[in-house]
Formats: sequence, structure tokens, C-alpha cells
Amino acid sequence: MKTLSATEFSRNFSRVLDSLEHGGGEIVILRNKHPVAGLIPGAPRMTAQEVFADLYRTIDDAEGRVWLADIEKGERLLSAETKEAGPWQP
Repeated sequence: MKTLSATEFSRNFSRVLDSLEHGGGEIVILRNKHPVAGLIPGAPRMTAQEVFADLYRTIDDAEGRVWLADIEKGERLLSAETKEAGPWQP
């Protein structure tokens, strides 16, 4: 855990935020050598590709096949409903 005086924090605000964003770790702000605030990094951002890659690792093969079959079934049902309703009906 890193500590900064209130003066150091105010003079280096942008660098402190960069440090939190890229380096992680908690920062404690001191005023007159007493802690007055703590800063923690925000939740990390993930791209859609990273999210799906993570999802891929958590589903075993059998569950993945069931999930894929459900998706295909839903697509067939939607296709059938669209054909029944016709292209101009909601």
C-alpha cells in the first residue's frame, strides 16, 4: 500500500490516477501524517473477445454442446415465426 501526502496527491493527481489504472494497488492519502482517504483501482475493463474467451474456459464440452443446441433451436423457432407472420407483420 502506497501513501501520499495530500499535497503530493493534489500536485500529481493525473499521475496518481494513471498509477491506479495501470499498476493497481491501494493508495492512502495522508493529511498531517494521518490517513484521511483511500483510493482503490476500479474494476478492470474487458473487451467482448476477452469475455467470451473467459466464458469458453468455464464451460466444459458437454455443457457447450447443450448451449449450442439451445441456440440453434431458438434460431429455428425465430425463423419459423418470421415465416408464419410474413415480412410486413410485427
